[in-house]
Amino acid sequence: MISTKSYRVFLLALVCAIVCAAAPSVFCQEQSSSSRAALRDDDTNLDTQLYLILATNREIDEGKIPPALDPIMKRLREVLPFKHYSVAGTFLNRVKNNGRLDVSWVGSPFLLSSASSAAALSNPSFNQFTALVRLATDGTGNDIVRMNDFRFGAKVPVVTGQVTTTNASMGVAPVTQVVYESVGLHTDISMREGSPVIAGTLHVGPQGDAIIVAISAGRAN
Repeated sequence: MISTKSYRVFLLALVCAIVCAAAPSVFCQEQSSSSRAALRDDDTNLDTQLYLILATNREIDEGKIPPALDPIMKRLREVLPFKHYSVAGTFLNRVKNNGRLDVSWVGSPFLLSSASSAAALSNPSFNQFTALVRLATDGTGNDIVRMNDFRFGAKVPVVTGQVTTTNASMGVAPVTQVVYESVGLHTDISMREGSPVIAGTLHVGPQGDAIIVAISAGRAN
């Protein structure tokens, strides 16, 4: 008759043998799942949206603010002492996960008033936006988007005054004086997918205007 002790030793050995036989299969499955997840993330594209918001105490037409910016606008009105806000530009770009986005463009001179329409036509702004974009996970396991080495730079026209010139064909005419001012922002930033965040505030111009740079990103559809 097999003793109780011998039976227990035999049962333990049988269990260990079953576990050892199953472990490689489980490990391979986990490794395969991790590989598929890594491949999926590497092939993922992300849509990024850059918002340039003009903050000013001048009387301007605020226009329509995108609903996605409602939380940001509420925060801006709470902490910044400006009377009016308007969206000066919205830019949509696509980038691969772990890819670098580098965009430059010529835009409208949004710091000039509508009264300076002639100057606006001949004095655009020059802008550049770059970032290394990647999907990541925060400390609580939630998906986030990181933008490392985020840079936004612009050369914006600023009205400094008007001078009167004499032209043989036009007679005496006022000419708007405009100078270009360089502004920029460099930071590392992270955000929840699809939730815009404020990257920074840039004060420009003699009238105390400011450009608020906001950004959002999420997986492309």
